[in-house]
Amino acid sequence: MERTLSIIKPDAVRKNVIGEIISRFEKNGLKIAAMKKIWMTKQEAKGFYIVHKDKPFYDSLTDFMSEGPIVVMVLEGENAIAKNREIMGATNPANAAPGTIRKDFAENIERNAVHGSDSPETAAFEIKYFFSELEIF
Repeated sequence: MERTLSIIKPDAVRKNVIGEIISRFEKNGLKIAAMKKIWMTKQEAKGFYIVHKDKPFYDSLTDFMSEGPIVVMVLEGENAIAKNREIMGATNPANAAPGTIRKDFAENIERNAVHGSDSPETAAFEIKYFFSELEIF
């Protein structure tokens, strides 16, 4: 079993599509091992996205991610990282396949509804950023 972090971003939370997004993960064989709704501060968002600190979109991304509540989840299943990324669709919703979360719910490349870990190493860092082992079942 592989684990990955998934975030339902502020734009999707605001659109009230949390349940529909979770349902897509579950219908595709991913199980929720942990979940909570939080509101990150700007500093917390900067810490989470530290890997992007030198990129031009870092400030706008961390502003966006701290502008409202998000839902953070640990998803678990066979090939969970790849499966989650397939369900999410391309980062830019204009390039996302029909029926993917980003094609259906994203506004643009930055306000793209969801986040998912891109590798086992990233998943390990991201899961620990939001969850202790006692919170993952």
